[in-house]
Amino acid sequence: MPIENPSQEQIFEYLKQAKRIAVVGLSAKEDRTSYKIAKLLQEYGYEIIPVNPLLAGQEILGEKVYEKLQDVPGSIDIVDIFRRSEFLPEVAKDFLETDAKIFWAQLGLENQEAAEMLKNAGRNAIIMNRCIKIELAAMPK
Repeated sequence: MPIENPSQEQIFEYLKQAKRIAVVGLSAKEDRTSYKIAKLLQEYGYEIIPVNPLLAGQEILGEKVYEKLQDVPGSIDIVDIFRRSEFLPEVAKDFLETDAKIFWAQLGLENQEAAEMLKNAGRNAIIMNRCIKIELAAMPK
């Protein structure tokens, strides 16, 4: 059963209101999609927060890398996820231990178990299988 995403208008509203975006699975390799998208988010004026346990303590795109979402200081508006679909329930568990507002799994990623876990916890701002770059490009100026 496909995940039902919020309306297009709601997605644009999330993007307009967001300031800080945690990028889970951000790679330090410049040819990777996660890196390119994070760089683009910075160009749009968002503060990005890299989350990657293998690179914790290092810097990507001038920002300190955190081991897990729970380690990120301050509030998180969007958690943009670049991990395979089977890891989304694990990311959802971490997400629920933070005050993050929006769970966003990139294009090609979705997981029913993760969606149900979030909904059961009353966290309904869930976007799956959508590319934040495409949404930003489509957003009315």
